[in-house]
Amino acid sequence: MSKIHPTAIIKEGAKIGENCQIGPYCVIGENVVLGDNNILHNNVVLDGHTTIGNNNKIFAYAVLGTDPQDLKFTGEPTHLRIGSENTIREFCTINCSNQMGEDTVVGDRNLLMEYVHVAHNCQIGSGCVISNVVQLAGHVHVYDNATIGGLTAVHQFVHIGTYAFVGGASAIKKDIVPFSRGQGNPYRTVGLNSIGLARKGFSNDDIASIKEIYNLFYRKKLNTNQALQQTENMELKEYQKIFVDFVRNAERGISN
Repeated sequence: MSKIHPTAIIKEGAKIGENCQIGPYCVIGENVVLGDNNILHNNVVLDGHTTIGNNNKIFAYAVLGTDPQDLKFTGEPTHLRIGSENTIREFCTINCSNQMGEDTVVGDRNLLMEYVHVAHNCQIGSGCVISNVVQLAGHVHVYDNATIGGLTAVHQFVHIGTYAFVGGASAIKKDIVPFSRGQGNPYRTVGLNSIGLARKGFSNDDIASIKEIYNLFYRKKLNTNQALQQTENMELKEYQKIFVDFVRNAERGISN
């Protein structure tokens, strides 16, 4: 049985799972589906067609599932889906998508720190750390296990690859390749996220294979098309293929 503070407003139609804790002055809309074992601290707002999994911790004044900040939005019932075991800290905002064909999605086991904004149609993977005051514009994709430093702004449609480490106070206008690290305004890719990869259990051989493909794109003085052509004659290993596939599909181009 869930524990709901008497000042919380749960609108008719909302579905609340088992063993949830819903604190003072929370507001949950009629189209919200909340899973089991979730903790909502005081003054949390869950609105829109929002589905949330299990074992999440949502802190004070987070506002999730409100309408997209998009002048093209016409009021259709768009969606937000949040997975399980996430920590969403104070004053985070996550908007529903701006169209029926694509949801805004946050995966599992993510940490979103204070004042993070996740705009419409963003796709956040699992295991990500998004630090204080990071601002993600619409349609941004953040792949699994990426880390974004505080006060960073990310342009719409940018993709940030898996295990990438983005330094704080950056301005991101192009896609950031997997396994890399960088920082700045304009953003500069400066090397591999080697320490992060080692901490995540990557073997020395795996890191060496990633370094080989990284060097092809960033150290051989080739343009992106030339580097991609060279990979066609290589027998790519698992993580090399992830890197190359990301570059090949980078519609905004990759960061320097």
